Amino acid sequence: MPASSLHAPVLAWYADAARDLPWRRPERDAWGVLVSEVMLQQTPVDRVVPAWTAWLSRWPEPAALAADPVGEAVRQWGRLGYPRRALRLHAAASDCVARFAGRVPSTYDELRSLPGVGDYTAAAVLAFAHGRRAVVLDTNVRRVLARLLDGAEHPRPSVTVAERAAADAVLPDDDATAAAWSVAVMELGALVCTSTAPSCAVCPVRGSCAWLAAGRPAYDGPPRPVQRFAGTDRQVRGRLLAVLREAAHPVARPELDVVWHDAVQRERALDSLVADGLVDPLPDGRYALPGG
Repeated sequence: MPASSLHAPVLAWYADAARDLPWRRPERDAWGVLVSEVMLQQTPVDRVVPAWTAWLSRWPEPAALAADPVGEAVRQWGRLGYPRRALRLHAAASDCVARFAGRVPSTYDELRSLPGVGDYTAAAVLAFAHGRRAVVLDTNVRRVLARLLDGAEHPRPSVTVAERAAADAVLPDDDATAAAWSVAVMELGALVCTSTAPSCAVCPVRGSCAWLAAGRPAYDGPPRPVQRFAGTDRQVRGRLLAVLREAAHPVARPELDVVWHDAVQRERALDSLVADGLVDPLPDGRYALPGG
């Protein structure tokens, strides 16, 4: 089936079903899109919306964030998880100021040159902020295309050359339609073609779906990673950071020691926060957010 026959039903569905997300509104700029894409990595939309709104209210442009200490970015990040993303956003904002006159760049290579911006984020900003043709492969897009084109319940753990080529082949040729297709397929994966309970009956391209036509066979590829949180170093790191975020001053060691019972794990987590640049150990034995 020609790729062009898929475009109209998906775009029509999106026009009716798309969620009203603040980073999709006409007034948003490339900075708002970049912030949203970094926040949305491994964090659900409902948690990102208020965090994004607060972040853009405080730092409406890269220069505003770059002018503040990096520890303020970590503090504002709150409980979104994976706080190194806050460090990367601060570094990217500083780079935008230093190299791009305070603006988020508009070419793929320039976007990739920003600290912490990988292929997916660069492509997403290119498509969603600048309306350009780019292969945007997030988890939702990959799942939709795996089912629609390959008849597989889930994509492989990592993006393959063949998968990227297939996504490029189905992407519309002109910039505006390609950008609209990218966000529409992403939304289709988020709302209809979900991971565990897809609503195939209401899918706009159910008649063209190879997976549905094959009887929805179960995934038989390499094991898919399953992330846990309870009891991990990630949980301990989060508790330690919470104490530092909520304090208006550097924190003494006893205030950190009470957050976790296992001293060895607690020490390991604290050492990793220091190594990642998320916590500064002070000469007097206290700890603070970086630049605080």
